[in-house]
Amino acid sequence: MGCLGKKLGMATFFDENGFAVSVTALEVGPCFVTQIKTVENDGYRAIQLGFGDGAKLNSPEKGHLKPVQHYLEHLREFRDDDNLAEVQIGQKVDVSMFAPGDLVDVVGISKGKGFAGGMKRHNFGGGPKTHGQSDRGRAPGSIGGTTYPGRVFKGTRMAGHMGSERVTIKNLKVVKVEPDSSLLFVRGGVVGAVGQLVMVRKSRVR
Repeated sequence: MGCLGKKLGMATFFDENGFAVSVTALEVGPCFVTQIKTVENDGYRAIQLGFGDGAKLNSPEKGHLKPVQHYLEHLREFRDDDNLAEVQIGQKVDVSMFAPGDLVDVVGISKGKGFAGGMKRHNFGGGPKTHGQSDRGRAPGSIGGTTYPGRVFKGTRMAGHMGSERVTIKNLKVVKVEPDSSLLFVRGGVVGAVGQLVMVRKSRVR
């Protein structure tokens, strides 16, 4: 199981050896268990968590959250095969489930860049800068054959919408935990903008 939170920004942290490392500050929890899904009822095993008080909900949403007694803004599921028997609806989950030295995976939505060309979106090199190619500098080049195959393959890297995708950053080391302020500091960068909702779960080291 994991926990929900939001990205607060980046900072510099000095480790035990005096080296400066970049860390990302996350506000993690408190979350509440809003639903427990089982194979018998739902076809799979998962725990649904809610995060963020003060949401404006409609009647079905209020009914779903009535056992929790909190109006929660965000609901997300965590697949869990081991801890279903230990959790109950309404149970509180917070940052205390993590400890310094743990490895965590952070899931978030990347920043949206709008419509981008091939060079920015896929790191294309562009066309030649000389020999009469004055207007081909940022062009993508050929996207298919002529007689065969006579079409453009699905998945061909081209210009298009960039960003706003679900991204998982794996095996980030927990540097510091502050349970009183619900803060979690992880080494390295985390996807998304400041204030972005993130899912934090313990890494499954294989």
